[in-house]
Amino acid sequence: MPPSRTNSSAGPGSPDVFGFYDEDTGSVQYLVACPATRKAATIDVVQGFDPRSAATDVDAARHILRFAESEGLEIEWVLDTHPHADHAMASAWLAAETGAPNAIGEKVVEIARLWRDLYNLPDAFDPTRDFARLFADGDTFAIGTLPVRVMLSPGHTLGSITYVVGDDAAFVHDTLMQPDVGTTRADFPGGSAEDLWDSLQKILALPDETRLFVGHDYGTGDRAPQWEATVREHRRHNAHIGGGVTKSEFIETRQARDRTLPLPDRMLHVLQMNLRAGKAPPAEGDGHSYLRIPLNRF
Repeated sequence: MPPSRTNSSAGPGSPDVFGFYDEDTGSVQYLVACPATRKAATIDVVQGFDPRSAATDVDAARHILRFAESEGLEIEWVLDTHPHADHAMASAWLAAETGAPNAIGEKVVEIARLWRDLYNLPDAFDPTRDFARLFADGDTFAIGTLPVRVMLSPGHTLGSITYVVGDDAAFVHDTLMQPDVGTTRADFPGGSAEDLWDSLQKILALPDETRLFVGHDYGTGDRAPQWEATVREHRRHNAHIGGGVTKSEFIETRQARDRTLPLPDRMLHVLQMNLRAGKAPPAEGDGHSYLRIPLNRF
């Protein structure tokens, strides 16, 4: 099965980007490849989770690996941008399957501390154990010959990061939505509309033709799901920050919108997995794993 959309390299310094759409959660999963070396990285791959039965699967991850193999791509990195609230991540499974290091931002350690308190699980979650690399703001690495720079982009969570790949692609996760939709919520524990504004200004300071790949889209009445637009398009047309919107206007709009949004139906389940790189909690005496759900905390 092919990817949902392919964005081809524009030349030296520009990655091939394959987007795989997850209809259940509106999430976009990425396979990013260096055309010169055929080295690649996954970004924000989804592990299936049914909130009704708590059943999991790695169908999407398997599909992406099969596609990579068919294209002659070798996975060098398994990347996530933040501990997702709407889907379980496939990070640990992909790392085990490929032998590639899995990575996320270093502030996941602070997020883990926050959620230990919310779950009343004082000994749970050790990101330094479950992720091979915790990136700091400004860290660099490579996918093949393509340089990658890490930008701290808090707001949606306190530890979200952006991956700037080569000279014309940035994976901006849950900061921006498509220009006609706006931006992403900032009301989860550790989130901040003010921090989100500051992160967006740094992203929109990238060169005009930088392709910005977002983490989610749900389509609208006028179009099917999309996930790419340029910095220039967002500066001019983004529904929340385009056309000279001030910081105070943005914060007011974002906070008013967030007050209308329910929690994602998977959030309290999957964060216990995502703070373990997508692994289930340790099995108990009967050999099964169990999730802990706080009542009346949200």
